[in-house]
Amino acid sequence: MLKTRFFTALILLTAFLAALFYLPDIFWAILLLGLTVTAAREWCRLGCLSVNQTVLYMVFTTLLGGELLFLVGVVVAKNPADPSMLGFYIASAIFWLLLVPIQLVAVRSVRNQWLFMIMGWLVLLPTCLALYQLRAIDPLLLLGFMSVVWISDSAAYLIGRRYGKHKLAPQISPGKTWEGVAAALVGVLIYALIWFYVTNSEQALIGWLIPLLLVLAVLGIMGDLFESLLKRQAGVKDSGNILPGHGGILDRIDALLPVLPIATLATLLFYSTKL
Repeated sequence: MLKTRFFTALILLTAFLAALFYLPDIFWAILLLGLTVTAAREWCRLGCLSVNQTVLYMVFTTLLGGELLFLVGVVVAKNPADPSMLGFYIASAIFWLLLVPIQLVAVRSVRNQWLFMIMGWLVLLPTCLALYQLRAIDPLLLLGFMSVVWISDSAAYLIGRRYGKHKLAPQISPGKTWEGVAAALVGVLIYALIWFYVTNSEQALIGWLIPLLLVLAVLGIMGDLFESLLKRQAGVKDSGNILPGHGGILDRIDALLPVLPIATLATLLFYSTKL
């Protein structure tokens, strides 16, 4: 199992980096749309939707996602930091910062299936747009924000597994501990300082970069817990089985779902202050 997970992760990382730096914009958009529709299929599984509802949801996700990617492609071609999609990122921030914490504390998710479908679009579509726009601004910036999640996850796993004693959310994800959370924040803090000094960023940047990355680390943990809550209530171990040894698409991007839209929101706000 560990060997399978390692080779799958290696292939995914290699393919992602190749696509990130070399894929033309149109094919990048097609890739994102394909991943979003696949994730939407898994979302339907977590919501225990019927076959007809799942088909309908995937069709509408394809149409809606395709239209939004076309629109964001048009605006970022003129100005990568164009704020036209700001509303989607704000809606995502409201959802993750206000609604998800309530659901995690209550240890229950939305039961109404139609509302659950709408919630899926609020989770998936801003992330899809963020992946497109951040890449247009700077592929390295997108990679930098994604690295926050990878560093946070790695630090939390290594320290939490060895020293973790105090459970973070035993009813949702028994393996997560407060010691792991602390390790994640320390790891991201070190990463933020390295980012600041290696890139020779202007001094004003450190005033928002470090707090932002720490907030993103917390959001990544929330995203992981939120998907764990949905899986637990759906009675499934993984969101899907498309990735050998890793489960589904949602299992791999759960922590990125809140991180990327809010990172894009912060980036656009930062650029707006520089104008």
